[in-house]
Amino acid sequence: MNVADHPVFQSLVPVFLLIGAGVLAGRRGWVGAGAIKELSNLVFLLLIPALLFRTMSQVRLGSLDWRPIAAYFSAVLPWFALQIVWRGFTSRGIVLALGGTFSNLVMIGIALVGLAYGQPGLVTLLTLIAVHALILLTAASVALELADARQRAGTQALDCRRLWRATWSAVRSSVIHPIPLPIACGLLWGASGLALPSVVDRPLHLLGQAFGPLALVLVGISLAHTPLRGRWREALGVAQAKNVAVPVLVGLSAWAWGLRGLPLTVLVVAAAVPVGANVFLFAQRYHVAQAEVTAATAVSTALSVVTLSVAMLVMGALTA
Repeated sequence: MNVADHPVFQSLVPVFLLIGAGVLAGRRGWVGAGAIKELSNLVFLLLIPALLFRTMSQVRLGSLDWRPIAAYFSAVLPWFALQIVWRGFTSRGIVLALGGTFSNLVMIGIALVGLAYGQPGLVTLLTLIAVHALILLTAASVALELADARQRAGTQALDCRRLWRATWSAVRSSVIHPIPLPIACGLLWGASGLALPSVVDRPLHLLGQAFGPLALVLVGISLAHTPLRGRWREALGVAQAKNVAVPVLVGLSAWAWGLRGLPLTVLVVAAAVPVGANVFLFAQRYHVAQAEVTAATAVSTALSVVTLSVAMLVMGALTA
């Protein structure tokens, strides 16, 4: 087979060309740093919900396989805890550990899986996305509050009310959010057995089609405005933990859970995508490791040119 005709090549090259186009737009000043927030709002509040609702409205709850969720978190939660032990139980160590665990499943994962594996692959991925932020961000919030209380109070008693408030805030923010809500609404619509009217389905389809290109260009624009000087070593360590260790661990866990074929492939590819933007939001909230997380996100995204290619090639060979 000609290399240019290989499915991995056909799937990955458009992804990285679009990211590269965003980098060019950012470097040339066509899109400034101030526009990133507005573009992100457009993607997260309009385009993503349209894609998620339409995709999941075609799925029947009884046909869903929940093992991918169990397999994924059986791997990433212990890995998150291990990194905290290694980096130290501090706010900084927890944020960097989250960077080495949390995948960019929405901005990059949806576009890549949709291109490479189509609607069946997206169903597996969106099932994971429905609880991905809820589980990992709640775990990180609890750990950060415990670490913060430990640093503030030393050996004094933990303020349980503060811990409860932080946990509830993380759960609420993860559920009442433009990612899980349209997934849940789509599943409920699918459970009703009704088909979407064409006058509604067509606009949702067009909005969903616009998501992938714009999201990937936005990733590139963000990278163009990311400083890396003086942060390479730590950023590379976080990127290696995320891009290399996580897909290996998830692949082994998924195999142990009995997953094969497309679900196994989608889980490994999802685990191999770069660091997600939510990690930076945590760094901002706790005023810790912001520069390191920003640099790690950029390095992880650049490194994914290699790691994603390897992951997709290996999974293609194993499941052929």
